[in-house]
Amino acid sequence: MSTAETTSGASQDINAVRQKAAGSSFYSAMRLMPKAERDAMLAIYAFCRAVDDIADDEGIGSRSERHDALMRWRADLDALYDAGAPKQAAFLSDAVKRYGLRKQDFLAVIDGMEMDVAEDIRAPNLNTLDLYCERVASAVGRLSIKVFGMEEGPGFELAHHLGRALQLTNILRDLDEDAGIGRLYLPREYLRAAGIVADDPLAVISDPAVDGVCRELAGLAHARYQDAERVFRARPKGRIRTPKLMAAVYSEILREMEKAGWVHPRVKVRVGKAKLLRIIVTSGLLG
Repeated sequence: MSTAETTSGASQDINAVRQKAAGSSFYSAMRLMPKAERDAMLAIYAFCRAVDDIADDEGIGSRSERHDALMRWRADLDALYDAGAPKQAAFLSDAVKRYGLRKQDFLAVIDGMEMDVAEDIRAPNLNTLDLYCERVASAVGRLSIKVFGMEEGPGFELAHHLGRALQLTNILRDLDEDAGIGRLYLPREYLRAAGIVADDPLAVISDPAVDGVCRELAGLAHARYQDAERVFRARPKGRIRTPKLMAAVYSEILREMEKAGWVHPRVKVRVGKAKLLRIIVTSGLLG
């Protein structure tokens, strides 16, 4: 494949991701960023969507085939960082060079996707759930803080806490979708304490006792948002409007879910444009 073909393909991939992301809370946050940073974040997002689609079996096939597809991404990252000729990872080149994105963080995201590919995660213990959040969310945060111009100390601390908070919020919002593909990310310890001994996803999320389990996990997410807020209050170096907006929006989603509860049938909570604007204004994120 020629360089021109590779660049063209990467451009098409980014455009497709931009269209897919449009209207999401993530994209609304990115719109606060200068163009170069926004393009870098779109590249990171495109990578995450690509490997996540593999983990979620978007037409890839068997577990073995999905594992092989993730291995090709690993090889392509090796080529990207070793001055080789990457194919599917070529669109990351500019962001990697401009912001010093770390290879180990991209690989950690793939490690997280491997957890989903190896077997459907069902009622993991708290340590396994934390490891999963570290890989699929906090590793993305470590990539992102480089783009935000943050120093690694406070930046990595923010990624640790906010990544976990966002992922736990997503888990609580996506109970039905995850159960539909055979997955259940609610921690085993919380389920057992609530008297839920089954680990079949559809059975678990239909049990009225799951509401209490979800509320306990929401408490864990709130604690992580509070930890992230302490980092924000220390006024670290860097452009932190985007992660602050993400924290504000997703913590609002979490509060709205708590109001609605998690007893079946659930209504998926979303933040509309009017509420998003209010969050931006009240959080002092304009200007």
